[in-house]
Amino acid sequence: MFDIEKLKFDKDGLIPAVVVDAYTKKVLTLAYMNKESLKITMEKGLTCFYSRSRNELWLKGETSGNYQHVVSITADCDYDALTVVVEKDGPACHTGTDTCFTNEVYQSEELHEFTVNGLYDLLVGRKKDKPEGSYTTYLFEKGTDKILKKVGEECTEVIIAGKADDKKETIHEIADLAYHTMVLMVQMGISIEDIQRELASRHIIDHKVKQEKMTK
Repeated sequence: MFDIEKLKFDKDGLIPAVVVDAYTKKVLTLAYMNKESLKITMEKGLTCFYSRSRNELWLKGETSGNYQHVVSITADCDYDALTVVVEKDGPACHTGTDTCFTNEVYQSEELHEFTVNGLYDLLVGRKKDKPEGSYTTYLFEKGTDKILKKVGEECTEVIIAGKADDKKETIHEIADLAYHTMVLMVQMGISIEDIQRELASRHIIDHKVKQEKMTK
């Protein structure tokens, strides 16, 4: 068990805690903990913070039901800040948004952040708005059979490129397959989080199998 006495709390007995979504990796909120709230967090496996405005402890989700289940807590190199990775039951922000960080202050014109979740959100927008001239719009308008056909074709292209040991072409075809698979996910209402949870459950099973083999 980690000795929380190693942590450096400020003059008010608080330490900042950056809360991050375990699946999307989004920063959800910045809150503060004192020793008591940190102990409660570690004991319950649910985030508990100290409210500077109300001067009291608050268990996230106690009134809203939007609990945050703690996956891990990590201190920075100076032991004066924490990162708390969580699986959340609902919106992180009291306004009802997924994250508290929604107000864009600056965006570079040259540099653009790419995320799988960002691409997924873009595809959801394509299905909803159906902009004219978009290939994604075309796929959604044609429906599930067309999307499945494209997924099958891209699977074949990946196999051909991989069999030829052509790394560059294999990367290209895997990207095509990933895109069309995500179109299928949006079509069927399958989220990125659904896939991540499934993969996470398989990781646990795989870990148990490895342990069983080691004990034999």
